[in-house]
Amino acid sequence: MTTPVRILVVDDEQHVRNSLATWFREEGYDVSVAAGGKEALATLTREGTNILLVDIKMPGMDGLELQHKVRELAPDATIIIMTAYASVETAVQALKDGAYDYIVKPFDPESVSRLVRKAAERYSLLAENRSLRERLAGATPTMVTSGSPAMAKVLELVEQVAPADTSVLITGESGTGKELVAHLIHAKSSRRFGPFVVENCGALAEGVLESELFGHERGAFTGAVARRRGKIELADEGTLFLDEIGDVPPKVQVDLLRVLQDRLITRVGGNTPTPVNFRLVTATHRDLEAEVAAGRFRDDFYLRINVFTIPLPPLRERPEDIPALAEHFLQHFTTQMNRRISGFTPEAMAALVAYPWPGNVRELQNAIERAIVMCKGERIEANNFPFAVPPAAADVSLSAMEAAHIRQVLAANSYNVAQAARALDIDRVTLYNKMKKYGIERP
Repeated sequence: MTTPVRILVVDDEQHVRNSLATWFREEGYDVSVAAGGKEALATLTREGTNILLVDIKMPGMDGLELQHKVRELAPDATIIIMTAYASVETAVQALKDGAYDYIVKPFDPESVSRLVRKAAERYSLLAENRSLRERLAGATPTMVTSGSPAMAKVLELVEQVAPADTSVLITGESGTGKELVAHLIHAKSSRRFGPFVVENCGALAEGVLESELFGHERGAFTGAVARRRGKIELADEGTLFLDEIGDVPPKVQVDLLRVLQDRLITRVGGNTPTPVNFRLVTATHRDLEAEVAAGRFRDDFYLRINVFTIPLPPLRERPEDIPALAEHFLQHFTTQMNRRISGFTPEAMAALVAYPWPGNVRELQNAIERAIVMCKGERIEANNFPFAVPPAAADVSLSAMEAAHIRQVLAANSYNVAQAARALDIDRVTLYNKMKKYGIERP
């Protein structure tokens, strides 16, 4: 979802404020105006503005002083300086102090609009990437847990392909964390300082998806009140992640294939090709080879996106990872809900490890959140879960149960290895070796 952008025009000349506000409102932005620095700061505090156009010469508080105060109130805000030719040197100083750019009066409407669009796209991408980084940090155990050989293989493949600029196809059931794998590839690549742009291809109709990916020109269709860059163009110098690529209609497959071959895009309603430089990572829960055989997916497009494949295993195939994931989600949600719950009973952990998890990691996360709400004691019990494990399903491996038990004892002893070893009736060296074997680390 696109991050909403609010613009604040700060200038002591009323006709400048009105002209700029009119231009930007016609292009669909939410615009406020202020006649001076104090009014601008009040508006910023009240409305949370993202982009400010600030006149550098104003009575009272000038543009440079306002810029410093804005930095204190809203460090992520984008500031564009407005100046006359005689004050360009001061505007350059503003750039050195962190302003995004400057424009010289009198304004060319198209140039101003282009600059603001660029600033708005930059702000939206920064906000989206910040959100993704937060999600990545919060969900890291989903991927870095390598107690299972299956996940160790996934991490090995990520390390192997990330430095290359190769197209990657991530396959796996819904809820296994395919977007997180894509973000890990981006974070470990040479493009890590560029944008990471996400589009879910399965959630949009063909016409809407085409506009989202390729962008459109003003007037290209009803409702296109302004030119808009698509996700492909926004991913320039970064990574484009197309989730549910198996749901892309044939026409869009052809258009994407042409972009991958020529590295040029043309916006909907436009005629001028624009060069693009991005890495493509795709994901699907479908069997694309079967889709190709059935004629529902283009063979040439499949070959183009399937240069390197990372199959992501379902949670039921890596039960060794369940205890660590469960503890991570327990810590996350108890902090969020301000609950004091120390861990899981052995029966509860056994139930988690035995359950087949058709919804994968996403279902486990939801189950832990619900269990915390239902829990009335200091530890999660088996009856707090929204599922029942039949006796026939409890064919859990001995190693998975041993790993779960060791985690429980360590947690109960605040990860004091000496105390946990005594409780387990083993020596510390044996416990350290088992922790290494199962990928158990102290928090």
